Amino acid sequence: MNGTSELGDFLRTRRSRLRPEEADVPTYGGRRRVPGLRREELALLAGVSASYYTRLEQGHSLGASPEVLDAIARALRLDESEHRHLHDLARPPKPHSRRRPAPERVTEATTQLLDALGDVPAIVIGRRSDVLAWNRLGHALFAGHLDPGAPDVPAQRPNMARLVFLDAHIRDLYTDWPGKARAVVGNLRLVAGRHPQDAALHMLLGELSAKSEEFASMWADHRVKACAVAEYEMRHPLVGSLTVTQQTLNQGAGPSVVVATTAAGSPSRAALELLAQTTVRAVPERSDSRLNSG
Repeated sequence: MNGTSELGDFLRTRRSRLRPEEADVPTYGGRRRVPGLRREELALLAGVSASYYTRLEQGHSLGASPEVLDAIARALRLDESEHRHLHDLARPPKPHSRRRPAPERVTEATTQLLDALGDVPAIVIGRRSDVLAWNRLGHALFAGHLDPGAPDVPAQRPNMARLVFLDAHIRDLYTDWPGKARAVVGNLRLVAGRHPQDAALHMLLGELSAKSEEFASMWADHRVKACAVAEYEMRHPLVGSLTVTQQTLNQGAGPSVVVATTAAGSPSRAALELLAQTTVRAVPERSDSRLNSG
C-alpha cells in the first residue's frame, strides 16, 4: 500500500460522509456539487489552511504534527478507531527492513487459557486473521467443517478473513453476513495501517480483492473498525440458531483470543451446550500440539 494515497483516500471518504448540517456548516440553500464537506470547509473546521489540507489529502505532505491530526480528526468527527488509524496512515514511512517478521506463535500461557475456557468457544487469531489455535468448541462453532488439526500446521492454517469471504459454510453461518464481513474488513484496515510493510498481509488483501467483488467494494470504502465486542446471530448446521457475543481479548502486540459467550438460561446457551455434547461424542480427545507452533 502507498501511504500517501491511503491517507488521501481515507480523508476523502470520511469527508464525503460528513454532511454540512452534522458539522454545523451553513449551506445557505445553494446546490452542492460534492457529497459531504468541501475541502476548504473541513480545513476551516480543523483550523488549518485550505492549501495545507489539500496537500495532505492529495498525498503531497506526510509527517503532519499530532496536533494537526487531532484537529482534523475532531473536525471529521472520527471515532477512536478512526482517529488512531489517521495517525497510523500519516506516519512517515520507515526504511524497509529486509528481515522477515518473526512467525506468530501460541504461548504456553495462551494454550493454558484455551484449555481453561473449557466449553466456551475460543480461537487464537494472528494479526492477519490466521487461526493459530482453537479449543474443541471453538473449532466446532466457527469451522467444524475443517480439519481440527489445521492450525497446528502453518501452511494449512485457516484464515478467518478468507473464510468469511470465500467459504460457503461461513457465509451461511452468519445470519447478517454483510455485517460480519464489514467488521472483518474494518479490522484489516486497522492492521494494514499499523503494518504498512507487511508483505504477507498485502498478498492476502490482493487475493481477497481479486476473488471477491464484495471484499473489493468494502475495502474501497475505507471504513475502519476495531473488533472488540460484537453480537452475532448464527445458523449452525448442527444445533440451529443461536446468538453469541464475540469478544476479542488483545495481548499487546501478539495474537488475540476471540471468545464466544451466550446469555445464561437462554436458548442460545442451550444450543451451545448441545454443541459441546455433540462434539464430545463425535471427536475423540487428541494430544495437544498447539504450543509454539509456527
